[in-house]
Amino acid sequence: MTPANANLLRGTLELLILRAVSGGPRHGYGILEWLERTVAPELLVEEGTLYPALHRLQEDGLIASSWGQSENNRRAKYYRLTRAGVRRVARESAAWRAYAERVLGVLDGEAPA
Repeated sequence: MTPANANLLRGTLELLILRAVSGGPRHGYGILEWLERTVAPELLVEEGTLYPALHRLQEDGLIASSWGQSENNRRAKYYRLTRAGVRRVARESAAWRAYAERVLGVLDGEAPA
């Protein structure tokens, strides 16, 4: 991962994780798979980055977890959004959309004089 991608990842990882579990509970490896399908290789996320972020999100009350059986019949911790997490996804998604539209406008030469 390049330094620029590392900076972008630090600012977006938690939102991406929240988005990954917004469709329903996922275990940690399932979140990694979702991230790989969705944003890789631009934002490669490793386990050593994912799990501390999951713990932070849980401490902040944005996700909750429970134990269950994975597709491989193994015990796995599943993460799901809380109400606060749903609100955070909505708020941060709107902010990112506004930011992206503004940056695209500048790149397309629509910057204010």
